[in-house]
Amino acid sequence: MDVRVMNPVAIAAVTISIVACFTDLRTRRIPNVLTFGAALAGLVYHLTTGGPAGLGESALGWLAGALVFIVPFALGGLGGGDVKLLAALGAWIGPVEALWLALYTGVAGMVMAIAVAAANGYLRTALQNVRLLLCHWQVAGLSALPEITLDGSSAPKLAYALPIFAGMVATLWLR
Repeated sequence: MDVRVMNPVAIAAVTISIVACFTDLRTRRIPNVLTFGAALAGLVYHLTTGGPAGLGESALGWLAGALVFIVPFALGGLGGGDVKLLAALGAWIGPVEALWLALYTGVAGMVMAIAVAAANGYLRTALQNVRLLLCHWQVAGLSALPEITLDGSSAPKLAYALPIFAGMVATLWLR
């Protein structure tokens, strides 16, 4: 799916990302009505414009977007709204672009997390927590470490819709 130009797919994806940013910044939540509504709209749009093949591509995009973020969610590093947002955007842009979106989002998320941690005097602790988590995974396997999950930590929180938006812009621009 070519998303390099501002076509209806790109416009929808950017609009969804912007709305998610506003709600995430304001309430620290991304509402289900936005994520599920956007995913359904993407599926319907692609069914209407591409027939069953378009629907299949859209469904694979949704699945790719959900699967990429499911492990960080399960480990307590992301909220459910972030997973659903990436999946919804995947329904619009397709599976290959959803994987690129996840990659660009991860890079943007890392940069923004470092900036937020540094701005809040938390950078040293954050880096120690990363080291602690890697050691935990080496000893106990891939599992959550409750002290440093979203719910168990006193760390400053990043509205992850912002890195997802940055990843969406990068995907549209670079792909």
